[in-house]
Parts: sequence; structure tokens; C-alpha cells
Amino acid sequence: MIPAESYGQPSSQSPLSGRDCLTLAEFDPEEVRQILDEAVKLKALRRSRIPYGPLRGKTLAMVFQKPSNRTRVSFEVGMYNLGGHALHLTPEEIQMGQRETPSDTGRVLARYIDAIMVRTFDHGELEELAAAADVPVINGLSDLHHPCQGLADLLTLREEFGSLEGVKVAYVGDGNNVAHSLSLGCALTGARLTIAHPEGHAPTGEVVELARSLGAAPALTTYPGEAASGARAVYTDVWSSMGQEAEATERRERFAPYQVDEALMGHAAPDAIFLHCLPAHRGEEVTAGVIDGPQSRILDQAENRLHAQKALLYLLLS
Repeated sequence: MIPAESYGQPSSQSPLSGRDCLTLAEFDPEEVRQILDEAVKLKALRRSRIPYGPLRGKTLAMVFQKPSNRTRVSFEVGMYNLGGHALHLTPEEIQMGQRETPSDTGRVLARYIDAIMVRTFDHGELEELAAAADVPVINGLSDLHHPCQGLADLLTLREEFGSLEGVKVAYVGDGNNVAHSLSLGCALTGARLTIAHPEGHAPTGEVVELARSLGAAPALTTYPGEAASGARAVYTDVWSSMGQEAEATERRERFAPYQVDEALMGHAAPDAIFLHCLPAHRGEEVTAGVIDGPQSRILDQAENRLHAQKALLYLLLS
């Protein structure tokens, strides 16, 4: 971890300098720990109002194929806090894969800026762009992975419980991109993850096997109570993500037994917390009593997107 007084005057290159972050599987356990340690220090620095600007003169291009509240604000504010600048590029401006290939987009942007963050539907397009760009590329969300959310989740859990090793986490709902990144993050840090999902909505077999190769595969079940039993964190996400609107009615019926309510939280440990990556639909995947109750840590989790991403930006660009 880099001392506070050295921010803005890096004495040596970061071991993660120039790397991409397309999935958490690109890091080893020590590198994940380093990112989280850096996030803790940057969070403390921001609250202490100590001035620092380690990325002064650096620019981040933010490519949005999908709109977002938290992703745009946290990356833009994060670059500003670090002394750099973030450029917001809309789908109408980029039209990646339509007006221009992802590889051409990556090559051209890399001539102008120092890093690229992409929030998109197709993970394959993200990989194509990253292969062509010779600057760090960060996955701000794709259909398969959400590594920045995963880092924020790990930071929140570590703040709450002090250590991640052996912490039991229950994820209830769709085995989507959030569940995929959580699976990899838990495998890398020693947390024990169980995913309760409806039939046909498990995480992909490739991600399960990848998590196994990193440390441990998530346990899978179709019974929410089994997943939540003794868990210290219960996590859920929306039942229909962006791009799945046509399936919303069917999904509401299929996922109804997977709502996180007070009864399900009762299966968890007495000190259990509730997590949700937001935005949330109260009355669907979670009751208002849980998400707005004393066990909820959703605002800490949302704030930690800022600190985790700042740590990532600092380490990739230093």
C-alpha cells in the first residue's frame, strides 16, 4: 500500500500499471487485497480533506452503451478527486459496433486518452476493444461481468466484518453479471458464497469453473432459505436487468419465491447485513422493510463504488 504522503508523487510504478480490468479473474488474491487496501486509504483521505492529485493530467474516456447513475457519477467524481478528467461518451456519439467496430473505437480512443471505461451489453465487444487498445480498459458493466461492483461489494463486506476469509455470503435471485463477479471475488478472498436461483437462472458453468480455479466455486441451490441459513450477508439484484424488459412479467412470476423479505433474513446470522447493487424495485426482489431497515448497507455499498474504482484507476494508471 502506498503511503498517503506519496500520493501525487509516485516513487515507483504500480505493479498493476497498464493492466485491464475486464473481470476479477485477471487479478490474483494479493492484487485484489492491494486494490481493497488502496480503496480504504483513498476513502480515509477523501474524508480527511487531504489534497492529492496522483492522476493529474490523465484522462478517462467513459463509453456508455447502457445508461447509468452510479457508474457515471462514481467514475467521473473519482477521476476528479484523483486530479484527472473524465470524458462522458454517449451511445449516440460512439455507436460502437454500428458506425465503427469495437477495435477501431479502442485504437482511436487510445491515441487521445489514458484509460477507457466501457459500460455495454456485449462482453465480446468489450474484449475486442480491449485487445485493440494499448491503454487500460475497465469493464463498467457487461452482460457477463460487473467487476467494479464486485470490488465495492468486497470492500463493504471487509469494512463490516474486518476480514473476508470464511465470511458466508448468500446471493438470492438471478445468476447474472453481478452474481458472476461476486462469485469470482469471493473465490479470490476466501469468502464462502451460496447462490439460490430459480431453475434455468444459475450462473454460467464457465464462471462457476473459473471461480473453482481461483479458490472455490459458489455453492448452488434452488432454495433461498438454504442459502440464507447462517449467512452474514444476504445479497439480491433486480429480477429483470436492462435489455430483459420483454421477459419482465414472466420473471416476476418465476422469481416471486426468491424475494428477500423479513422471513428470509430471519434465516441469516444475527449480525447479517443486506446488500443490493441498485437500482432496486421495492416489493419485487426485496421488501421495503429489509432494504430500508437497520440491516441494510446499500448506501455504504453504493458509496464504495467510488472508493474501489478510485483505487483501481490509481493502480492501473500509476
